[in-house]
Amino acid sequence: MLIAGVLTDAASGARYDNIDPATEQVIGDTADAGAADVDRAIAAARTAFDDGVWATDREFRKHCLRQLHEALQDEKEAFRTELVAEAGSPVSITYMAQLDWPLADAIAYPAELIDDFEWERTLPDTELFGAVSHRRVVKEPIGVVAAIVPWNFPIEVALNKIGPALATGNTVVLKPAPDTPWGAARIGRLVAERTDIPAGVFNVVTTSDNGVAEQLLVDPRVDMVSFTGSIGVGKRIVELSAATLKRTFLELGGKNAMVVLDDADFGAVIPQSMIACMHAGQGCALPSRLLVPRSRYAEAVEIATATFGGIAYGDPTDPANFSGPLVNARQRDRVLDYIRKGESEGARITVGGGRPEHLSQGYYVQPTVFADVDNTMTIAREEIFGPVLAVIPFEDDRDAIRIANDSPYGLSGSVWGGDPERADAIARGIRTGTLMVNGGMFYGADSPYGGYKQSGLGRQNGREGFEQYLQTKVVGFR
Repeated sequence: MLIAGVLTDAASGARYDNIDPATEQVIGDTADAGAADVDRAIAAARTAFDDGVWATDREFRKHCLRQLHEALQDEKEAFRTELVAEAGSPVSITYMAQLDWPLADAIAYPAELIDDFEWERTLPDTELFGAVSHRRVVKEPIGVVAAIVPWNFPIEVALNKIGPALATGNTVVLKPAPDTPWGAARIGRLVAERTDIPAGVFNVVTTSDNGVAEQLLVDPRVDMVSFTGSIGVGKRIVELSAATLKRTFLELGGKNAMVVLDDADFGAVIPQSMIACMHAGQGCALPSRLLVPRSRYAEAVEIATATFGGIAYGDPTDPANFSGPLVNARQRDRVLDYIRKGESEGARITVGGGRPEHLSQGYYVQPTVFADVDNTMTIAREEIFGPVLAVIPFEDDRDAIRIANDSPYGLSGSVWGGDPERADAIARGIRTGTLMVNGGMFYGADSPYGGYKQSGLGRQNGREGFEQYLQTKVVGFR
């Protein structure tokens, strides 16, 4: 771990095993923090913010973040190997959003935004009480930020929290998921060994016990919690942080709809629903509902079934495989329970539906397609987080929008159609924080990411995400 500028074990000496989800074998161990370690990390971050220059010296922050960016590039291949080993990520997707894309801009973009951002602005003078008052609006860092990241895209999410939080002058305690601690620990080592970031500004605490990590939510020395993960944990964070009224950023997943219109090229578009199986479906922006016109429903089911039946999955170190294992046995069993629930509610499995017979080790689930799905079914409403697609019919454009919006989530989705204006009109009617029309990508460190409804609070990345980590002060003076 990294606490107060020192690479350290847990105070108790405790460690826990790191498991490769593709082999179910122990690949190493990790420092297992207890309450005393979390307390030390919070204290270090608090002192560094209150007594150091990090919050006020923007040029110094930019210098340090550029150092970190370069250090991350130098260890790209080590990060790649670790992601495959501890997250079970197929190596092929590490060249995209899993690693290469965020390494390119997650730290570099907010570092450059330091120069472009409007840190102060002037309001018009007033003459209240018979005298002229000048006024200015000032943006200042919040303070200590607890950054809590998930196991599915652990480096991507961590860097996109670290970058803007540090660039805006905050100090950080980074808490990775218990299943994927090594990437965060590597970032901590790079901060300690390759940058001039002062002691305590950035801390990394790894622990197998999320109960220990809950100290970050209740400690009054922590000013903000930035969390990406499940809706259940997100609600828990709001509940525990309410006592001290911490600011919270929450990105809580989705039940994303891929809407295919009747004028789309089904042979070219429907196969793209296979993205639902990328990284075994463990992605909050991946589509899990395929909405198609009732008039072409049978055709869509047939194409989706053939597509999912041909998806290469298995050993994540093999570049040919698009889908790998679930992260652990608990998650695998959760996905299988959802599949059984779908069958019990009347949906029909057209391909997949269980554990693969040819993979005796690893937490694998077959790519699965459900037909005859009604949007009221559990598999259409709850986030499964596995390689499962539900195909749902709609009557017309208005009905497609209705079904897409008939969800407690509102994170992402896509619309596909031959008429771009028609597709865009439907996209404007869908209540999600991000959307793709005919494959247009929104991703980037400059692109605000987050959701409507129960998909979360606030935005990560972009100017909106940058300002998420700032307070607003107004000063009147004569």
